[in-house]
Amino acid sequence: MASPADEPAPVSHTGVFTRERLTAIVLLAVTAIALYLCYRIAQPFLPALTWALALAVIARPVHHRIARRIPSRNVAAAISVTLVTLLILAPVVLLTWRVASQASRYASYVEQIDEEVIEEKVQSIASEHPRLKQLVDWMRRNMQAEQSMRRMFAGVGGGLSSTVSGTFWVAAQLLITLFVLFFLFRDEPQAIAAVREILPLPSEEKDQVLARADDTIHATIYGTVVVAAVQGFLGGLMFWWLGLPAPVFWGLVMGALAIVPYLGAFFIWAPAAVWLAMEGEFAKAAILTLWGTVVVGLIDNLLYPILVGKRLRQHTLIAFIAIIGGLAVFGASGIVLGPVIVTMTGALLNIWWRRTSAGRAADENHAA
Repeated sequence: MASPADEPAPVSHTGVFTRERLTAIVLLAVTAIALYLCYRIAQPFLPALTWALALAVIARPVHHRIARRIPSRNVAAAISVTLVTLLILAPVVLLTWRVASQASRYASYVEQIDEEVIEEKVQSIASEHPRLKQLVDWMRRNMQAEQSMRRMFAGVGGGLSSTVSGTFWVAAQLLITLFVLFFLFRDEPQAIAAVREILPLPSEEKDQVLARADDTIHATIYGTVVVAAVQGFLGGLMFWWLGLPAPVFWGLVMGALAIVPYLGAFFIWAPAAVWLAMEGEFAKAAILTLWGTVVVGLIDNLLYPILVGKRLRQHTLIAFIAIIGGLAVFGASGIVLGPVIVTMTGALLNIWWRRTSAGRAADENHAA
């Protein structure tokens, strides 16, 4: 018969660091390290993964129609990827090459401009049009347009060289985007179920977070990228019609600026209109100003409700920080990632606020 001294001592559950708690802490630390390493592994492919997800979300209605008519999930996904490639990616690639070629030629032209010739021309215009003299003097003092143009195109030239040298990697990212897009189309139900399973929230709150993410992607792609592309196209079209140089390049620049709140195509067409006026082309300057103000400037108010409807529209300041911060952290994919991360964070904070309102505990009556 064992004596009381031989019996094992009971495990204390009142200490700060019990065996169970230490095990949980170690598991949490190992999980955090594993997630960080997985992020570092996926980081080089983050642009491809982001754009594949965005394309899958906006093309989902079309894919669903195809999937209803074609029993094979593989065939349906392949057809959907082919349509996305032909209708979206191929035009974007062709436009990129066109812009790169045009920007390279225009950069060479700007580099050959003689500063003394420009100064003489500006002085001549100012003397012929005294009303413009004050504007010319102000621009010379504050804007330094010619020097800024040189610096900008020097940067463009460097960027083009970098782009050309990285053509293989760009092509690889494009192929990865299509590869991931195929599986997002094919395995959409399983992917959504996996995401819902990972989220440690009740079903209603899971639906809330996922719906906000879906709305943000739609609002970003349709309400920001598509509208900005239309503004850039209209601006470039007017540049071409008025005979201004590099209309495709400047149209792309106007579209890129239109993505960012508080910026926009105005920063390109307004100086162009001033330049036309300085050249004595007052009719062209008036047409460009009217077109930029009425058509390009107001197209956002017309298209956004049509393309986005009642989906989420972020506050201008929040959208500005989300897009600029996303671009700074993630590069081009930050256009989508920035707003999505900010919106999902807001959704999670809203869940915490609702849970803790009226002094309730965060885990009270919220079992999944």
